[in-house]
Amino acid sequence: MNETLKIKPQSEDVTTGVRDVEGIADGLADILADTYRLIFKTHAYHWNVTGPAFYSIHKLTEEQYENMFEAADELAERIRALGQLAPMRMNDILERSKIVDLDATPSAQRMVEDLAQDHAQLAYRLHALINLVEGRQDPVTEDLATERSAFHEQAAWMLRSIAAS
Repeated sequence: MNETLKIKPQSEDVTTGVRDVEGIADGLADILADTYRLIFKTHAYHWNVTGPAFYSIHKLTEEQYENMFEAADELAERIRALGQLAPMRMNDILERSKIVDLDATPSAQRMVEDLAQDHAQLAYRLHALINLVEGRQDPVTEDLATERSAFHEQAAWMLRSIAAS
């Protein structure tokens, strides 16, 4: 078999009517980067949380990072379906992400507050993606972004509720 496999997809490969596939895929790549950063932070807090609320925070963060890990695959596959490449280097993830690490090891209270803020920020970025997609004939990305925003808004609410105790 002497056929050459095409490594880099082309925008013209997308024939579903979606307009501005590069811009939409770029927005999805930003969301994917934030998702990956938040998976790691959530998992690290899951491992290191201590205190009276340990069990509830440990279980909640496990549910959240597992959900986000599955979502990362969906986001990357959507980028590929739009004929673009998903981020492939950790530097790409770090450069695109707005999620930041705290300078010091936080208390359980601060972990929960930090994660709540990150989930709210990611929901905000998803709302921006929904606005970007509007009018570009891409209901699939819009539905995906809406679903992910609902998850992050709920996660922020749950974490804020724990932090209020």
